[in-house]
Amino acid sequence: MTYRITGLPREEFEHLIGATDAELARHNALRMTATVKPGAPCRVTLEDADPGETLILVNHTSHDVANPYRASHAIFVREGAQAAATYVDRIPPVMVARVLSLRAFDVDGMMVDAALAQPGLADQGIRELLNNPSVAYIHAHNATRGCFAARIDRHEGAAA
Repeated sequence: MTYRITGLPREEFEHLIGATDAELARHNALRMTATVKPGAPCRVTLEDADPGETLILVNHTSHDVANPYRASHAIFVREGAQAAATYVDRIPPVMVARVLSLRAFDVDGMMVDAALAQPGLADQGIRELLNNPSVAYIHAHNATRGCFAARIDRHEGAAA
């Protein structure tokens, strides 16, 4: 069994990239500059921004379902992000050194299992959750701040 971790499509944030501070404020968003690495994880590229890079901090609905597990939280998007990153059977750089909360959902968006993955153990946690046939997908969240990190789907095919 293989899995795919995908960054968010840049197009979802196109209206914020290059926006003025006033325009960002109308979307409850802010422009920020990364000061340390790691520290500002981009949800499109699935990498931490380098110090000096600008990012947009915005609330994102990561689990848009019509049940109690609907979820949103603040996330970072690099202003220079281009295409959404995809990782097959590999953990993205942004998730390697962080403690992750892995939340497993069924096809109806109901949580059926969850696990904490310490740094370096995300692959093992993902595979264990996907062993449950009722798990349709997993959401990874940064455990410390609780923000959405990435979606993880089953993937049939060779590792890339």
